[in-house]
Amino acid sequence: MRALIDYLKTLTVGCILKRLILVVALISSGLLTLWITADTDTRRLIANIPTDRDALFWSTDQRDAAFRAMDWLPILAASHVIESGDKPYPLPRGKGLDMEIDIAAYMAEQRTAALVIVQNGKVRFEEYGLDFTADGRWTSFSVAKSFTSTLVGAAIKDGFIASIDDKVSHYLPALKGSAYDDVSIEQLLTMTSGVQWNEDYEDKNSDVALFNEHRAEEGLDVTVSYMRRLSRETPAGSQWVYKTGETNLIGVLVSSVTGKTLSQYLTEKIWRPLGMQQDGSWLLGSTGHEISGCCIQAATRDFARFGMFMLGGGIVGDRPVLPEGWIESATTRQTDIGVLGKGYGYQWWTYDDGSYAAQGIFGQGIFIDPKRNLVIASNSNWPIASDSTGLGAQREGLYRMVQRAVDAESQ
Repeated sequence: MRALIDYLKTLTVGCILKRLILVVALISSGLLTLWITADTDTRRLIANIPTDRDALFWSTDQRDAAFRAMDWLPILAASHVIESGDKPYPLPRGKGLDMEIDIAAYMAEQRTAALVIVQNGKVRFEEYGLDFTADGRWTSFSVAKSFTSTLVGAAIKDGFIASIDDKVSHYLPALKGSAYDDVSIEQLLTMTSGVQWNEDYEDKNSDVALFNEHRAEEGLDVTVSYMRRLSRETPAGSQWVYKTGETNLIGVLVSSVTGKTLSQYLTEKIWRPLGMQQDGSWLLGSTGHEISGCCIQAATRDFARFGMFMLGGGIVGDRPVLPEGWIESATTRQTDIGVLGKGYGYQWWTYDDGSYAAQGIFGQGIFIDPKRNLVIASNSNWPIASDSTGLGAQREGLYRMVQRAVDAESQ
């Protein structure tokens, strides 16, 4: 109890009543001992534990607490471990970059938890915010899509998938007779299926808000059960529309053909042999498959290491993990998205200068520039999920600034 009193003394007067109410709740639930002995992250999570499963509608404080602890909350979602190896991929410290901007102000505006810049295999900048550290793990949101598409490449290399021209329903027979019956794997990868979908993150009735809460039909994966009910909007291959549900279908397909969970397959093909610094985790849907369009928990340095894997041509040691030409196809424009200078590949956002990125809501990202041998990994908690406030444009401005800084060094 003395420890609890000492803790209360550190609080402002305005916070004491709130914390006393919390203490009463902790005592009544038998969690007082946990609270007294807990570290800062655990206390933050207990004090701001989300009241529902949908992260899109959590408060900023709830997100700050939970984004570093998503796999601590089995009441929200179970998870599988992505196992690391014994020898971490080295990321030695390099010379600092000459930044044009006030980086502390930038990180404060972005609400950045971590920013790691690696160039020519060396860490040129690394800084943390929001009381996050290099040893913590932050959630990826849709950055996971780029991991999932890379596992499609691995499954082709391993002979589990014959071609991305194959129909999805060939591998997932429950989709026969649905709008997805005549959709190819490539059309899922490029999000050009033509199936109707609403990805509005601020609409509680959108597909992206509803599909993870869908009650699956008996014997079906929850994503397959939801997606096979959707109707066609345009002919397959004719129009790009961003659909998280389709990445989840890709994940179910990879798990089905390999006979392994995505976490196992990612562990075997990349995470362990490449040398990630610590275990990751991948959240699961209600029927036990990974939510493959979302939610890998990892150290920001390990997200940067995945960028290094892509820069290295998808080779671990002397073993190619991906088919020849896969990375070039996956990371160049395969479909137009209606934005000048940008496109979409196989679950990667592409730029016409040859760079590309994995992106997730609330400010998660891995930017990769092969010409400059550059990776920028960042984790954040933007005030809202989407880029309507201009934070995404500000982040792209940072990417361009770093590119200029690298170019200036060679002049």
